[in-house]
Amino acid sequence: MPKISDIQETPNPNAVKFILREPVTHGVARQFGSAAQAQTDTLAKSLFDVGSVVSVFYMDNMITVEKEDPADWDELLPTLAVPIRAAESVATGPPAGAAAIGGAIAAVTSDDPRLLQINNILDEKVRPALMGDGGYVEVIGLQEHTLKIRYQGACGSCPSSLSGTLMAIEGMLKQEVDPEIEVVAV
Repeated sequence: MPKISDIQETPNPNAVKFILREPVTHGVARQFGSAAQAQTDTLAKSLFDVGSVVSVFYMDNMITVEKEDPADWDELLPTLAVPIRAAESVATGPPAGAAAIGGAIAAVTSDDPRLLQINNILDEKVRPALMGDGGYVEVIGLQEHTLKIRYQGACGSCPSSLSGTLMAIEGMLKQEVDPEIEVVAV
């Protein structure tokens, strides 16, 4: 049962990040954008069951919960803490129906050497910052010069993800990987 070490605001006003003393996964990102997607995941389902939750993301010792806009954090936080404290660590394999597993999988299943380079850059320069804000970025695929990514956690609906962060990622990858690359968030 994880103990909550801290609760942090994120740049997304509708998302908070719970920092845990014990991990709930070991290197596997889990993203659920609806209660229906979370039906096979005990932790995510219990958070959606609280009500007013629109997405759940967790990885290692971090859980990010996004609420409906009208919901009040002062009322919601104590209620969300109950299932988080009751959670058990989950297996390291992907759950049935999970929307995302993590960007490195794409590099393993593709023979394009640029994907490995892109994931290394994201791992070193981008993902740690996004995780600090309660989010993550997953590589969906690379076709010719178009890289498709998916923001997760607090980044999934944050306006700065779709503007500043996306442009920064694209600029970095143009400079270090391919000057013709275009990054598209899906």
